[in-house]
Amino acid sequence: MLRTVNRVLMALLGLLLIGVGLVALAAALDLPRRWGLWLPSGFSWRAPHDVLLTHTDRTRFAHLGWWWPVVIGGLSVLMLLSLWWLLAQIRRPRLAEILIDSGDGAGAVLRGRAVEEVLAAEAETFPGVDRARVSLTGRRNAPRVRVGLLLTPQAHPAEVVRRLHEEAVDHARTSAGLPALPTETHLRPSRHTVERVS
Repeated sequence: MLRTVNRVLMALLGLLLIGVGLVALAAALDLPRRWGLWLPSGFSWRAPHDVLLTHTDRTRFAHLGWWWPVVIGGLSVLMLLSLWWLLAQIRRPRLAEILIDSGDGAGAVLRGRAVEEVLAAEAETFPGVDRARVSLTGRRNAPRVRVGLLLTPQAHPAEVVRRLHEEAVDHARTSAGLPALPTETHLRPSRHTVERVS
């Protein structure tokens, strides 16, 4: 539901911005005069030299002490909300819970954070793994796992990945009763200082 509302709002905002841009372009190219288009009397963009806000519009409330702080504050809040919304679109949402078929038709719910913590704890017990970060994405009935492993210099990456998939991920999949648990693994070496022999 939220995804649909989000897409509808994005589409409406995009259409509004495209419309405003096309009106500005038409005024800059002097198309209303060339094509003989009728424009409302209060319309400020009529010719290339016209501006969006006239001098009278811009200075109507300038003598009031509260006007410019309110305008700047309102635009700042609008910019911060837009930036927050953009970052929310880019960020991959973490899965809060996994839906488990309990066999009685009602189902059960397993907290996503618990699965992440157990997977990370088991992965960190493998030789060569310094630290593990796990996040669940996807849908409640079809979760996906993203694993980031920080490896020590002595690690064998192929062995670590094999054990991760055959042990930790398989344990989580079996305990949650899932038919599959797709996993994306990112490996990164830990930084270490070179030992000098004197």
